[in-house]
Amino acid sequence: MNINGRVISQSQKPYIIAEMSGNHNQSLDRAKEIVRQAAQAGADAVKLQTYTADTMTLDVQGEGFSITDERSLWKGRTLHALYAEAHTPWDWHQPIFELARELGIEIFSTPFDESAVDLLEELGVHCYKVASFENTDIPLITKIANTGKPMIISTGMAELSELDESVRAARVAGCRDLVLLKCTSTYPASPENTNLRTIPALREMFGCEVGLSDHTMGIGVAVASIALGASVIEKHFTLSRADGGVDSAFSIEPAELDLLVEEAERAWQALGRVSFGPSKAEQESLAFRRSLYVVDDLAKGAVLTEQNVRAIRPGFGLAPKHMDTVLGVRVTRDIKRGTPLSWDIMH
Repeated sequence: MNINGRVISQSQKPYIIAEMSGNHNQSLDRAKEIVRQAAQAGADAVKLQTYTADTMTLDVQGEGFSITDERSLWKGRTLHALYAEAHTPWDWHQPIFELARELGIEIFSTPFDESAVDLLEELGVHCYKVASFENTDIPLITKIANTGKPMIISTGMAELSELDESVRAARVAGCRDLVLLKCTSTYPASPENTNLRTIPALREMFGCEVGLSDHTMGIGVAVASIALGASVIEKHFTLSRADGGVDSAFSIEPAELDLLVEEAERAWQALGRVSFGPSKAEQESLAFRRSLYVVDDLAKGAVLTEQNVRAIRPGFGLAPKHMDTVLGVRVTRDIKRGTPLSWDIMH
């Protein structure tokens, strides 16, 4: 699996995606600054969302068209009004894409309908993302797969049977490069509802790369996912949560993205391989193991006892496991205090 030549694999450092979403707060200048900050932090990609309020929903007041959940960040908003505020105007896409390419950071988007795919094809995207709420939209998945571009699908809310159907549809339509992102579709998500152990299960069941679309606060959950095999991490990104915006409350800021990039690579490096015994880096530390030393001056013929032999550091003497064997044995020559015990000075 690769995106524009960047290999996505557990053998490579994690691929970090900074999700702009609606954090541009309807300012093109702010959107561009988000791209600059994502590039400066070392993210591999910045991602947009491509839709309009009218392609997402209807401007009506009926049941289901308003958010009534008391726990929601957007309680009381109509879907149409929320999407009107959060959407990235389509005429912004080209200048945002051009800036990202100038800065050398990959840029792609989440299309929410077929017209959005057509726009993104005109812009020459190298990858597509399918949002959790669209992961059962088989016609959209098929349209994206028909492009032959890599596809990333968030798994939020999807039953295993639904994921199987979506993955099959993508494969049949020509998708060869696929990543599934474990996702919890609450905003923000709580760590206890994240269920990172699903990551290796997804990899085994679907035979593709797996990552995490993370809506929890901070970076701890994202870094932890790497130990379970996440090769892609997506986090919502803003310049400052204090500036507000539809997604700001669960987005990370530039300093946090900096840290995520650094700690994700560190966590990946730490995975290493199954290994026992001293590594090359540990060889010099062997000298500081405990070993058996003579701790008193001894004359030739003296008997080794618990009073004149101890297990201490450094590690140049016999291993401590030989203590019972050497007790009661006589030394063959005069021994100075601080001499490492060896077989050739005993009989």
